[in-house]
Amino acid sequence: MEETREEKGKWERVLGGDLAGERLDKALHQVFPRFSRTYLKTLIKRGKVRVGGRTVKPSHVVEEGDRVVLNLEEEKVMARVSLEEMEVPVLYEDPWIVVVAKPVGVAVHPNSAHGWGTLSQWAQWKYGPLPYPPGEPERPGVVHRLDKETSGVMVLARTEEAMRELKAQFKARKTEKLYLALVHGVPEFLSDYVEKPIARDPLHPERMKVVSEGGRESTTFYEVLEDFGRWAWVACMPKTGRTHQIRVHMASLGHSLVGDKIYRSPNAQRFPLPPEAPPLERQALHAKRLTFFHPAHGEKVTFEAPLPGDLRALVAWLRERFGSP
Repeated sequence: MEETREEKGKWERVLGGDLAGERLDKALHQVFPRFSRTYLKTLIKRGKVRVGGRTVKPSHVVEEGDRVVLNLEEEKVMARVSLEEMEVPVLYEDPWIVVVAKPVGVAVHPNSAHGWGTLSQWAQWKYGPLPYPPGEPERPGVVHRLDKETSGVMVLARTEEAMRELKAQFKARKTEKLYLALVHGVPEFLSDYVEKPIARDPLHPERMKVVSEGGRESTTFYEVLEDFGRWAWVACMPKTGRTHQIRVHMASLGHSLVGDKIYRSPNAQRFPLPPEAPPLERQALHAKRLTFFHPAHGEKVTFEAPLPGDLRALVAWLRERFGSP
């Protein structure tokens, strides 16, 4: 079976008998392991994959001799940046775990929108095969997640034992997490608990929302660190780990995160940042500190990720112009 690159972003392969009888998405994942099966399934549905010159469904059963063409010329998520070129600061590593400062713009694992250049793929390139959570083979090493546009500290597992132990700690809420966020407006209380259940928004499945019934228990403690008049620098300590929890909870209080394009608080956001403020091209959220028990020896360990330059510059600018004298 010879793989031929006909032009930039296009690959062609004739399938051998070892793949006969497999679903197309599963067969392609074996042929092109650099891409997740979820991503390949999305490409097939978009008509970016042809078998014998025609588009088919992901469930198409392949036959020996099928000529498959992947056309990725319009896919921006193609690996323009190689894993070797990814800049992921390593805060700590040993035979059991790796602790990193995840950069802004890096997805944690492959999905339908990000097939390449993810943190888990980088970790496998650097450290070799990694364990994956039960039932999630496309998420090697991933114990917990951060949004693509959120920066900060993350721990990855290097052994099966470490994966089991760390997942159990997160589930049992034995970990401690501290996030820093810049929000619109200033909360009424200098510190408080937000205890509001969260569920997926049925009208927008990619979003979460606070609900009165049927949601999952969600608790976030916040504390105002600095008052900038129309904005506030806030520390958030989530006690649960729901998807988008801090963003959803703060927006529910009327104090959405600066730069958040999904969860918004219209009343507070009527005062945008001044045009002369340092630019911020993402939501103002940074995972500053993570504490857990080391899976090998059980000792409590804490790691911190430095504040990235974009947030550091913006907060310094606000402090200078709007901070307390």
